[in-house]
Amino acid sequence: FSLSFLPLFSLSLTSSNEPVSVDELAFKFAVTSINRNRTLMPNATLTYDIQRVNLFDSFEASRRVCDQLALGVAAVFGPAYSSSVSAVQSICNALEVPHIQTRWKHPSADNKDTFFINLYPEHTSISRAILDVVTYYKWESVTIVYEDSIGLMRMQELIKAPSRSGMKVRIRQLPPGSGDARPLLKEMKREQEFYAIFDCCHRTASELLKQLMSVGMMTEYYHFFFTTLDLFALDLEPYRYSGVNMTAFRLLNLDNPYVVSVTQKWTADRQLAPPRFESGMMSGIMTTAAALMYDAVFLVALASQRASQMTVSSLQCHRHKPWRYGHRFMNLFKEAQWDGLTGRIVLNKDRRLRKDFDLDLISLKEDGTAKIGVWNTYTGLNLIEKQDTSKNVTDSLANKTLIVTTILENPYVMYKKSDKVLYGNDRFEGYCLDLLKELSNILGFSYEVKLVSDGKYGAQNDKGEWNGMVRELIDHIADLAVAPLTITYVREKVIDFSKPFMTLGISILYRKPNGTNPGVFSFLNPLTPDIWLFMLLACLGVSCVLFVIARFTPYEWYNPHPCNPASDVMENNFTLLNSLWFGVAALMRQGSDLMPKALSTRIIGGIWWFFTLIIISSYTANLAAFLTVERMDTAIESADDLAKQTRIEYGAVRDGSTTTFFKKSKISTYEKMWAFMSSRKNTAMVKNNREGITRVLTTDYALLMESTSIEYISQRNCNLTQVGGLIDSKGYGVGTPIGSPYRDKVTIAILQLQEEGKLHMMKEKWWRGNGCPEEDGREASALGVENIGGIFIVLAAGLVLSVFVAVGEFVYKARKNSDIEEVTPSWACVLQQLQRRDSTSSVSTSLSKDLERGRLLRDGIFSSR
Repeated sequence: FSLSFLPLFSLSLTSSNEPVSVDELAFKFAVTSINRNRTLMPNATLTYDIQRVNLFDSFEASRRVCDQLALGVAAVFGPAYSSSVSAVQSICNALEVPHIQTRWKHPSADNKDTFFINLYPEHTSISRAILDVVTYYKWESVTIVYEDSIGLMRMQELIKAPSRSGMKVRIRQLPPGSGDARPLLKEMKREQEFYAIFDCCHRTASELLKQLMSVGMMTEYYHFFFTTLDLFALDLEPYRYSGVNMTAFRLLNLDNPYVVSVTQKWTADRQLAPPRFESGMMSGIMTTAAALMYDAVFLVALASQRASQMTVSSLQCHRHKPWRYGHRFMNLFKEAQWDGLTGRIVLNKDRRLRKDFDLDLISLKEDGTAKIGVWNTYTGLNLIEKQDTSKNVTDSLANKTLIVTTILENPYVMYKKSDKVLYGNDRFEGYCLDLLKELSNILGFSYEVKLVSDGKYGAQNDKGEWNGMVRELIDHIADLAVAPLTITYVREKVIDFSKPFMTLGISILYRKPNGTNPGVFSFLNPLTPDIWLFMLLACLGVSCVLFVIARFTPYEWYNPHPCNPASDVMENNFTLLNSLWFGVAALMRQGSDLMPKALSTRIIGGIWWFFTLIIISSYTANLAAFLTVERMDTAIESADDLAKQTRIEYGAVRDGSTTTFFKKSKISTYEKMWAFMSSRKNTAMVKNNREGITRVLTTDYALLMESTSIEYISQRNCNLTQVGGLIDSKGYGVGTPIGSPYRDKVTIAILQLQEEGKLHMMKEKWWRGNGCPEEDGREASALGVENIGGIFIVLAAGLVLSVFVAVGEFVYKARKNSDIEEVTPSWACVLQQLQRRDSTSSVSTSLSKDLERGRLLRDGIFSSR
């Protein structure tokens, strides 16, 4: 017997020369394949009848299906896209003829269609699969772009997700018809919507890809997911090397040899048939709609094989007499299980919808679309871990030109000095340019260096808006930021960083302290004034104690006339002045004629000598350092010193990482410093490092900046130095936009340069300067008058003092003699001088003669008076 399957196909035109649809071609291909393969239906032959109806003419569709049912059919296929589907379905329900659909249809809650079968995957399962993909990629925000209202029904699970996971979902609609979507895409680009789900047919998807390319959204930073199951069939050749992340589901299991053989036959038949061009599609490839139609025809043939003694009969729409085998045939559909082109086909017995299907997750690669995972209704999404060891990690960067943003900062990026006019990258030189060149050699990319437009590194304002290089990375104006850009917590939330290529910390740049001006009394500096005072008091105290002990002990008394032992006169050398002289002589490391004889006085002398030994040795040792090395008068030595004073103004570069550190710090010292800087924001903050260095040199100002920059500056300006240690520890990294595929590759290259020692060599190259004399290692300079001139003043003062003391002693002695000799003081001075002159003559005279001569002279003087 013969089974007739008469599908309906809906197109917008009803002319006889209308192009043949892919559903019709697949239907004919399936019927021909079944009839050729006699193993499936050895005793039956399939015949078909195809009617084309107007897209929106339900009446015509009803009339055509009634005409087909009158011929006697076992199943009705279609229409595909039409408002007449409900009319056809109602007739099939009334006459109990299976109505088979292969296109997506949203089932209503009160669906009472009993003779309805749809092989398209269930919409709730598709929605869960999309949500699983979004969850796997950890998208915090996603934009849903739908073509019509039906797309929103397919996205229900994803639209409900924010209430559970906190994900941000933005919904946009494409222009109706084949309108230009570029204004919408430009708005998405401006709003930085990098993750988008496009719910549209494959024809619309093909046009969207072209428009995405034209607006510059086909880059590594965007990830597009298409709900159409025919993305693999589109011509994606122009986008393979763009780097864009593009994923979709595929229902055809192309890993199955049976599927491959059928699709190859389909392609061969299409190539032999008259050319039929469909925009955006690869020539001859089998689409999902064609595969579903093929599986639907095979499913009917499989059910009919199991139906013994089933015949078709002519049915009349006006008689309302159903087909007596309708219920039996529908039960066979529900029980049928078959592995088709679109995977395992199992129908839900209650809703007659397809369940238990697999979806291949495919992604666009440079070699074309590749399977990266499988989604199943039971197990969910399972990614296939593939490590292609044959490909180098740098292959994706080869032959690409990256935009690199940077900032002028010595020695990282500087204008190159040249007599010729330079263009492009040749205009710059510095550490970052060398680093960029090394990265380019390793990864194989080209680059274009551009200075950041606002001349800032990147910081947030009160509104949360970013500026500087960070902003350019966020807006995808640049692909890399190679500059002394500090890795911070707030920046890491909006951009990605590589591993640091240089570690450093915040420190203080300040003028070198001026050396103390050497004075003529610099020799007094080795000992403090307190020590000098204590030494004087000690000398006086020891002299007094020595005087008392020498008077007390009997062993310090002696007979001045040893030839007269019976003399009662006893003398003691340790008078008060002699005791003082003994102490001073010992202190000055000189000898004295006075030597203690008693044990007690010798103990005093020994202890005093030991004391003077230690004092003089300490003074001598410290004198060398004080007279040969200038002492520095340092006003500040650490951040604590800065925080405790307000005389010296200090600050940092505005909108830099150093400013952010003090702004966010919870340490009391740094909070105090930030309060000072923020209260004087107009004067404390500087625009850039150059302005800050100028202020440090010209005013009493301290600049807080990175230690590496301080090291470079101090090597070239010996008037500047680093004060104190590091306030924090951080690093410079190469910045990339969030999700950039370049970040990991740049990190690997930086680690390679670090292990090879090239980073250290580059730093040595650019940080080495003329050098400044080291404070600690310099040789001692010759002493000048300004260092020890005071000792000459002391000597001169001592000489002058001795003259005045000698005159005083002379006068005092003359007055004393005048009282004894009863002469005037002036004659007493004359007599005293004559006595001294006569005592120094060569003629030896006795003391009695001198006295006699003095008396005679005195008598003569008085007689003459």
